[in-house]
Amino acid sequence: MKNRIHDKFITLFGTGGDIYASAGRVNLIGEHTDYNGGYVFPGAIDKGIMLEIKPNGLSKVQAYSLDYDEYCEFGLQEEDAPSQSWARYIFGVCRETIKRGGKVEAFSCVFAGDVPLGAGLSSSAALESAFAYALNELYSNNIDKFELAKIGQSTEHNYCGVKCGIMDQFASCFGKKGSLIRLNCKTLEYKYFPFDPQGYKLILIDSCVKHELASSAYNQRRQSCENAAAAIKKNHPEVDFLSDAKRVWLDEVRDQISQEDFLRAEYVIGEVQRVLDVCDALERGDYETVGEMMYQTHFGLSRLYEVSCEELDFLNKLARTSDVTGSRVMGGGFGGCTINLVKDELADVFVNAATEQFTAKFGHAPKIYDVVISDGARKVE
Repeated sequence: MKNRIHDKFITLFGTGGDIYASAGRVNLIGEHTDYNGGYVFPGAIDKGIMLEIKPNGLSKVQAYSLDYDEYCEFGLQEEDAPSQSWARYIFGVCRETIKRGGKVEAFSCVFAGDVPLGAGLSSSAALESAFAYALNELYSNNIDKFELAKIGQSTEHNYCGVKCGIMDQFASCFGKKGSLIRLNCKTLEYKYFPFDPQGYKLILIDSCVKHELASSAYNQRRQSCENAAAAIKKNHPEVDFLSDAKRVWLDEVRDQISQEDFLRAEYVIGEVQRVLDVCDALERGDYETVGEMMYQTHFGLSRLYEVSCEELDFLNKLARTSDVTGSRVMGGGFGGCTINLVKDELADVFVNAATEQFTAKFGHAPKIYDVVISDGARKVE
């Protein structure tokens, strides 16, 4: 990919530039906890976005997407926003950097990625983080990594119409090879935990389906969590987010909220604790407990939070019957991937069985991705 980008850069602009990269991410555990002020546990992966960039001394940014085979030019004022959706990410990062007092001048760039689109690995955050990091280095802005992550998040909010949390951009900026990051989404405190599972692999199985009710259903679940937190707060004023609540406090308000709100809150409170349990297990090197927590998360997402679907439940059940150590739906749900922690000696058999049986049942093959926990945003020497 690096050579392809460089060759295209030379062809378009006649000279070479600096090369930067950032990563997609997985989240081992901690799903739908971010907007509830809880913990998430992501890591950067060995698939991401790479770009070559050089100031051009012109009045416009010259950008080329190798994957889309599209070229775009745009200025750096608010009224210069490009129409191409991929270019708006770059434009947004430029504008958000400028808003923070950073220097950005016109540049030329070529970029490409190997993050599978639509698989829930956050290719957009990888794109934002790669450009935020590159511009910060290129113009010596000395913006810290936290603010680089927020530049990516603000780009989503203000230029791409997605009101996302901070997890994806945080993982892309702070990712470290061989480590997962426990992030407290309420305080933004974080801690690295070694993740080098000798004898195990992380395998993503992409169902290649996305069910349409995802956005409205997401908003409904968020409202349920806020309803439950508000009811608990009447008895316990210190509860600002559902993650602040104890399980017994939820029982106290069971008759004051709907059954649906109760189930959603029951899942979230349990999931916040599971993240902590997984961190403790990793420090002991206890991957069997990590795996069991993953299965518990899938059960909660399927039965209590109701964001799974037939295809994902099928893959999860197959994992359990195939002696896979851990498996769960990853991401918002209603399609996408399962993330699976699999012993090395079982990996090929499991992948073959999943491919054959899923194809037989649903009429199309899933996609399989091995992932390795890797570094986040960086300059490529």
